[in-house]
Amino acid sequence: MELEVLKKKLSAFKSDGGRIRNVSDDMLIEVLAAWEVWPGTSREFYKGIGSSHKGIGSLLGKAKRLKREGVSMPFSEVKVEGLTDTTTSNSLICDIEVQENNKLIRFRKVDQLIEYLKKVA
Repeated sequence: MELEVLKKKLSAFKSDGGRIRNVSDDMLIEVLAAWEVWPGTSREFYKGIGSSHKGIGSLLGKAKRLKREGVSMPFSEVKVEGLTDTTTSNSLICDIEVQENNKLIRFRKVDQLIEYLKKVA
């Protein structure tokens, strides 16, 4: 996630004094995920999201606690290249979840799961 998008999302939680307060759990997890993959310096990260090391330190601490408790990123649909679109077929509709290496993959239809398994085999 780009820091500009994260900065705009965090601006919704800024008080009149400019402090970031009452941040939702989903937003905390997004900040932590961006922090964990940030390739630059910590100062660049803080500046990029419009905060300082003091302001973001407590947010990261809360996010790490949530992560230890098992809270995960909100689900977002990802298109897998090479899989056909089965939304028009009359196949059985079900929700299948596969967890691998701390990544959750959801398949809406059995046909998609079978095609995915064939592709990775």
